[in-house]
Amino acid sequence: MKRIMLLIGTNLAIMLVLGIVSTLTGAHKFFTGSGLDLGRLLFFALLMGFGGSFISLWMSKTIAKWSTGARVIETPGNSTEFWLLDTVRRFADKAGLSMPEVAIYDGEPNAFATGASRNSSLVAVSTGLLQTMTREEAEAVIAHEVAHIANGDMVTLTLIQGVVNTFVIFIARVVGWLVDSALRRGSDEHSGPGIGYTITVVVCDIVFGILASIIVMYFSRQREFRADAGAAQLIGSPRPMMAALRRLGGMEAGELPQNIATAGINGRPGWMELFSSHPPIEQRIAALQRGS
Repeated sequence: MKRIMLLIGTNLAIMLVLGIVSTLTGAHKFFTGSGLDLGRLLFFALLMGFGGSFISLWMSKTIAKWSTGARVIETPGNSTEFWLLDTVRRFADKAGLSMPEVAIYDGEPNAFATGASRNSSLVAVSTGLLQTMTREEAEAVIAHEVAHIANGDMVTLTLIQGVVNTFVIFIARVVGWLVDSALRRGSDEHSGPGIGYTITVVVCDIVFGILASIIVMYFSRQREFRADAGAAQLIGSPRPMMAALRRLGGMEAGELPQNIATAGINGRPGWMELFSSHPPIEQRIAALQRGS
């Protein structure tokens, strides 16, 4: 419940701030006496679409720590923590990255990487993963997460999310205006949008948002293949990553909060593959075999 309330609260706070900004700038006033001001609507869509994405990216490390209860390792307290810090540092050096923050959180086998940039990132590993995987397999998972950071995957997905958000907001309101105009033909067309506009925009936001998520999830799946290949390159062999994936195939990966689920090692496949953030493990192993 804490994770869900935190996610909802964050999203509401972002939308509130953006709503205030759009009001102060007049960006929300894209209706004129002569119809729809497409330029102002586009500005509004860009503000809402990219604003929400980049604010979420900027807050990603803080949200991840709060929502998982992750504890950042400042000074290693045991041999496992010492090994974890040393492993992340070794792979970060190989990838040419600044040392990420390293954290441990209680939970079933999983791990994730997040952060606003390549040099301001976080790698978090669950206690379940450390307890059930061999050191070689766990190293492969850590290398996979470091590869995500090196590839700039968080920023890339933020940009993609911002683009699709902008299109959803823009197109939904254009369709809403067209439907509302058709319903009110012959009446006073200069009194502002009516109920037809409001209902159509809500429906279009939902429908177009679902369709847009297919695009975002496609790119998310592609980045998993790239991170697997990056892990193999950092380690010097694809075999440890393949072994880790085979191990994960027999595990129930720990559930991550929705806002960082696509950053995990093995997010749960959705009821349709199009909406899954991660490819099937068999496809990931096959891709590593082809690249070896």
